[in-house]
Amino acid sequence: MQLGFVSAIVGDLDLRGVFELAARLKYDCVELMCWPAGPPDRRYAGVTHVDVGHSATADLAAIRRLAADHGVGLSALGYYPNPLSPDSVESKTAVDHLRRVMAAAAELGVGINTFIGRDPRLSIDDNWPRFLDTWGPLIDEAARLKVRTGIENCPMLFSHEEWPGGKNLAISPSVWRRMFAELNSPWLGLNFDPSHLVWQWIDWERAILEFGPRIFHVHAKDVVVNREGLYEHGGLALPSLYHEPRIPGRGEIDWQRFINALRSAGYSGPVCVEVEDRAFEGSLALREQSLAASAAHLRPLIQNR
Repeated sequence: MQLGFVSAIVGDLDLRGVFELAARLKYDCVELMCWPAGPPDRRYAGVTHVDVGHSATADLAAIRRLAADHGVGLSALGYYPNPLSPDSVESKTAVDHLRRVMAAAAELGVGINTFIGRDPRLSIDDNWPRFLDTWGPLIDEAARLKVRTGIENCPMLFSHEEWPGGKNLAISPSVWRRMFAELNSPWLGLNFDPSHLVWQWIDWERAILEFGPRIFHVHAKDVVVNREGLYEHGGLALPSLYHEPRIPGRGEIDWQRFINALRSAGYSGPVCVEVEDRAFEGSLALREQSLAASAAHLRPLIQNR
């Protein structure tokens, strides 16, 4: 396995700065964010370390040189919009940009990570026809380009705007099975993040062992379930009322057990730290500290064989 981090947390660094930081902290790889230029519509969005809207072949060659010069690989390109948004303009923008991310990933020889999306007002079944209509052609394009597409399992259910269904369909084993059965392609898989399963009370170890061959990429993010918040509001409340993301080692996940489960499932790819811990958001120095602390916790587990 390779230890990496998601570049969204250091959006104030340019691309060279990201590689310099990764090399200094002895990370093996980075997942580079590829949002369209413009203001973010939520936390951790809007970061553009690879501008796929304007990247020429020469630009992508420069990225490869930066990676080689710093001894840091690319784990994937990341873009996490809502391709199934009920807003037709938002949906079209997301789908069109995803195609550009795929094309850039093909040139760089890496995969992409993203969300399926969802109309939060509709049930999973009612979203399903649109999912097939939208993602069938996208996965055909991924197959043509030979780009593995990892779907993250975050429900995107953190505000009343996203209530009640969230903005991402791919949230649970039952959905993943259906997704892989109906779009049965070797280019469609998971970007697996255990933290989202913890607060849904889904056994992440069992999920790893069942879906191991479909895990293309891994996000390492920890979580604390606030039992007082859960007592006050219950499990049907907005999840933000009873859970908080943490950096690895400061939450409820047993990371040695997690890495062992990945190995048992045959996974040998990137494990990328995703920092969404508010305790480290106050400054660039704190965000760098979060990446250093995460690496210190995870590296011995990944290297211990």
